[in-house]
Amino acid sequence: MHLPGAIFTISESNSWFVNYLQTYIERDVRLLRNIGNLNQFRAFLQLCAGRVGQMVNLSSIGAEVGIDAKTVRSWLSVLEASFIIFFLPPYFKNFNKRIVKQQKLYFCDTGLVCSLLGLTSSDQVQDFYLRGNLFENFVISEYRKTALHSGQIPKIYFWRDNTGNEIDLLVDHGVELNAIEIKSGMTLNQSFFAGLKKFRKFSGISAKNCFLVYGGDQDIPRKDGHAIQWRNLTSLPGLPAFPELH
Repeated sequence: MHLPGAIFTISESNSWFVNYLQTYIERDVRLLRNIGNLNQFRAFLQLCAGRVGQMVNLSSIGAEVGIDAKTVRSWLSVLEASFIIFFLPPYFKNFNKRIVKQQKLYFCDTGLVCSLLGLTSSDQVQDFYLRGNLFENFVISEYRKTALHSGQIPKIYFWRDNTGNEIDLLVDHGVELNAIEIKSGMTLNQSFFAGLKKFRKFSGISAKNCFLVYGGDQDIPRKDGHAIQWRNLTSLPGLPAFPELH
């Protein structure tokens, strides 16, 4: 799986992200909020990058950076207001299971989070311990941006119960619900559909409303859902038909 060059492999983009972060921290952050210790804010931003695709725990983040939970909440609001991050809320409908209620943290630009993590090429991403999280961030952020650019306000969520069963992305279209699992693996594996199969039992949705976005290069229909290659995200329901990514 090779992600788009504009995001991961063009050397000019690496310096652009570094310069952007420098400008953002030294100028834009001061305009949004009176933050005295900019070095501490930079450490906070890098810590957020290391928690991409994870549920937000204010106390845990604060303990690592040396700030209280109130300050963490305030600084996260700065990042959200300046379109650095966004939050994916949990889906609250209870299918006879206790569900988690924390939001998940994602970055609006996958290239930016990679820069914060010190990744400068797609080769580094392949073996990186957060590869799956980064791929998930890419898919969800691109889905969200494509919907917004087409004039839609997407109703997107994740779902997880207290036993660890999880769906990466739920899209509520009002009359129906679509479940989307995201796997960075390039070779399609039946185990990729395990979460979707469990969710179908909890929710009662049909296999036609289940999708798997993976790191391969083929769209393959399966009995448990539609497998969609990452370049073909706009074939997901509710999105306009734009050209494939290359």
